[in-house]
Amino acid sequence: MEAMIVLEQKPFQEILEMTRDFENLLIIGCDGCAGIYQVGGEKQAEVMKALLEMGRKIKEGKDLKAKATTLLRQCDLHIVASSLRPFADDYQAILSLACGAGVQTLASAFPSKTIIPSNDTKFIGAKDRELGQFYELCRACGDCLLYETGGICPLTRCAKGLLNGPCGGQSKGKCEVGGWKKDCAWVLIYNRLRDRRRLDWFTTFRPPRDFRVSQPPREVGVIQEVKP
Repeated sequence: MEAMIVLEQKPFQEILEMTRDFENLLIIGCDGCAGIYQVGGEKQAEVMKALLEMGRKIKEGKDLKAKATTLLRQCDLHIVASSLRPFADDYQAILSLACGAGVQTLASAFPSKTIIPSNDTKFIGAKDRELGQFYELCRACGDCLLYETGGICPLTRCAKGLLNGPCGGQSKGKCEVGGWKKDCAWVLIYNRLRDRRRLDWFTTFRPPRDFRVSQPPREVGVIQEVKP
């Protein structure tokens, strides 16, 4: 399994429409999660540039001045500001091929620029390399209890987010949500804890969650402002 933020590219016509009012455009890829997922790396940035130039020419008969490049991480404010500051002012808008965090980091570094997202951020998950499938595993809730649930998150993997065992809608280890095709998270947790001889954790009562720990916007550490 390979963990990352999972992204999905928006329909191209939507991206074309969002960029139609700009004569020149800076296209920024990200070698982090977007690059690994192949929706925002260097190659995808160059392909996006070519498609937008072609789309503008075909649809409006006009030329688009565009530059494509990529960053190690778009979610790092220092990398964004120092890497793009020399030429960002040459472009009216920036098209980000990163996740929502990268888009907002660009907006913070260049507040006078229009930042356009080319991707929809779906969830934090992991990839099964053999199947090529991504699975949602973490909701970034801010109050992790994986230690006592055998490394399986019930808040995310249980369709109902239950914290104290399965509901009556599971049958033969499968969840009723989605037609009994997916595993019941609490059956998985039970089996994992049973194998570890820690069923005492399974029967431990967990009080209702304190959602104040995940109340947005959240901050961790020291926030430093970087001026463009």
